[in-house]
Amino acid sequence: MGEQGLRGVVPFGDGAVRFELPPGIARRALLDALLALPGVEDAVVTERHACVFFDPRGEVPVLAEAIAAARQAETAAATVEHVIAVRYDGPDLERVAAWAGLQVKEVIERHLARSYTVEVVGFLPGFAYLGEVDPAIAAPRLPAPRVRVPPGSVGIAGARTGIYPLASPGGWNLIGTAIGETLFDSASGARLRLGDRVRFVRG
Repeated sequence: MGEQGLRGVVPFGDGAVRFELPPGIARRALLDALLALPGVEDAVVTERHACVFFDPRGEVPVLAEAIAAARQAETAAATVEHVIAVRYDGPDLERVAAWAGLQVKEVIERHLARSYTVEVVGFLPGFAYLGEVDPAIAAPRLPAPRVRVPPGSVGIAGARTGIYPLASPGGWNLIGTAIGETLFDSASGARLRLGDRVRFVRG
């Protein structure tokens, strides 16, 4: 795989390999292209790396083909934008305001003011890491995570904001609740996908 010119190629056993993303590549287009390669069972694309899982009994996927396909597809790929209504009733909203030295309404305004990109999907099925929030409200994670965060909770952790699609433990600052949104189900999978745009409106 080194002959393909990829950087930082690291094999993970017999059936997976990780590599550094080529400069300037559209990550959503790359993910789709990797998943379309013969023999590939799954792929994960993060902000700096991709990991490809394949059947070791077959041929090793030619990753360069996916890179070329992604380069061709990225200019034609349409950006999907999701508009999500939020009720700003989170238990940590005042904590974020105090940390930022702002009024609660200013935290809400700054959270609403930006359009966010899905940078990574992970942690939970359908959990999208959205970036980046206004630096003034980029509050650090809670000192101790909650045992249970309700589904639909909207949180902030550092430069990222996100919505918990399922109930789970979590240490993000909860500032609100997404209204009427199902972000993951077993039939359709994750609603928010890598590279999508998200805009919040007051619910």
